[in-house]
Amino acid sequence: METGKNSKDIVGRYRRYLKLEKGYSANTLDAYLRDVDKLLRYLAIEQVDVLDVKLEDLEHFAAFISDLGIGPRSLARILSGVRQFYRFLVVDGYLEVDPTELLESPKQPDHLPEVLSTAEVDLLEQAIDLTKWEGHRNRAIIEVLFSCGLRVSELTNLKLSNLYVDEQYIRVMGKGSKERLVPISPRALDELNYWFADRNEMKIKPGEEDYVFLNRRGHHLTRTMILIMIKRYALEAGIKKTISPHTLRHSFATSLLEGGADLRAIQAMLGHESIGTTEIYTHIDTSTLRQEILEHHPRNIQYDERQQADLLSE
Repeated sequence: METGKNSKDIVGRYRRYLKLEKGYSANTLDAYLRDVDKLLRYLAIEQVDVLDVKLEDLEHFAAFISDLGIGPRSLARILSGVRQFYRFLVVDGYLEVDPTELLESPKQPDHLPEVLSTAEVDLLEQAIDLTKWEGHRNRAIIEVLFSCGLRVSELTNLKLSNLYVDEQYIRVMGKGSKERLVPISPRALDELNYWFADRNEMKIKPGEEDYVFLNRRGHHLTRTMILIMIKRYALEAGIKKTISPHTLRHSFATSLLEGGADLRAIQAMLGHESIGTTEIYTHIDTSTLRQEILEHHPRNIQYDERQQADLLSE
């Protein structure tokens, strides 16, 4: 995404600089270019040209990324890529002053927010005994948290009437009773269907019929129950990180950001308020949101690859 007519040319020259003068590998080069792309997408929202950036703009960018739920370590790495880009702009004569000189890295707290890789989420789910009554329910819970980025309170309050299975969306009631539509992955829908087969056999308490996730007594779940469940499976899976249901929300945002998803799309899916000007919130239609999560969330990439492999093997 361009922030000015020169941005494409500048990025092209930066790519050549990283490849030829720095001698970076393809993976390192791609990582630096993704960092720049995140910045350019943000600047386009703010309508600031890449060559007119001030320290204040970069501080707002850092706050914007942090507000998406990205931890200090990931943010520090992104800002390192931005610094490298502006050093190039000075060296190559585009700028006289480097606006990143006084840009501070995020303070690293004693306990950094943990993020799970897709492989670790798989380990978490593999620790679940599917022969037990709650097995499919718990796997569906973990998959929905990871694939949709819900807050745990949003998950416990999720209703059957909020599921749009054919359209592959869920309607979420977030903070301040604000509703949003979030795309749900085919994998998460599969896990929900396995749970629904068990749920249909249950005796459900009056008034609880519309809740998606129930305990064995037919009541909807509490946040504490989900926290205990996830911590238990992490222990059984041998995951040493300190995790909670919110870890899966962080992991959702980090996976999308690292995959190159649109910043506004991530913000809309998480249900975050804008931290910048009101212009940041231009309307994003639901088809755009769906495309972002389908293209950039690792779960959907894996699902597509399996589908293609199945077709080839037929």
